[in-house]
Amino acid sequence: MIPSRLSVSSLVLALVLTTAGCASAVPTRTAEVAAVPASAAAPAFWQGFRDHPHGYLTADNAPNAANFLPPPPAEGSPREQADIVAYRALRSLEGGERWAIARADNEIETPGAPRAFDCALGFKFEPEKTPTLTMLLGRMLGDLETIQTPAKRGWFRKRPFVVEPLPTCIAPETWLAASGSYPSGHSALGWAWALVLAEMAPDRADPILRRGLAYGESRAVCGVHYVSDVEAGRIVGAAMVARLKADPGFQADFARAKEEFDAARAASKEATSACPAALMQPLM
Repeated sequence: MIPSRLSVSSLVLALVLTTAGCASAVPTRTAEVAAVPASAAAPAFWQGFRDHPHGYLTADNAPNAANFLPPPPAEGSPREQADIVAYRALRSLEGGERWAIARADNEIETPGAPRAFDCALGFKFEPEKTPTLTMLLGRMLGDLETIQTPAKRGWFRKRPFVVEPLPTCIAPETWLAASGSYPSGHSALGWAWALVLAEMAPDRADPILRRGLAYGESRAVCGVHYVSDVEAGRIVGAAMVARLKADPGFQADFARAKEEFDAARAASKEATSACPAALMQPLM
């Protein structure tokens, strides 16, 4: 196991930021996408990055990660050296089950991306059956871009495969190499999704939260982020959820999405398999 430098208090803080219940807020705006009866036509969703929905927040009222995150590890510091050691050590997973999961976890932009949580939810996430939930989770990516971009651009930490070319679980495309490594957006969104889904299914909170952590760990396994990028991403994800809980539009959509979620879960006839053991053991 790769030793963690993220203190227990940091993860506790990430959870404390989200203790206020979404369902208790008074909805003041209708959901982005209405619930669709089984007999109605399937809802239309976005396809990918180019037509992805915008978030709930604006640059004027969203948190700014550059203002609340600590800077990335300084060059030559013990934390940077630990990042490098972990990056090299995790290349040993190439070709195995955890490597394949990390490749699958690269998906983040399409409506079906939250299917990564199927094993933790206990039933299949099907966007057409939960259109408001699908849109809510999708819009969170838009909010993440607003919150994290100042930090990614401001510090512009080079990605590990740029500094030291070693195998990665996905092709290291030019745009990826040209984007900042700190913080990890996948880690942020995976943790944010986990916090939202755990509130919808508190009886499944443990596997959902573990899957959310693993979604971020996949970025270090893949070789496209350092461990400290992943840890910082979780802080960003928790901060984003805390801010969204105060947004009337998000609150209204959450209430509607919870109804969809409960109905889809009750109607599910087949339970999903438990998450692979490779996901249940922390790597960091």
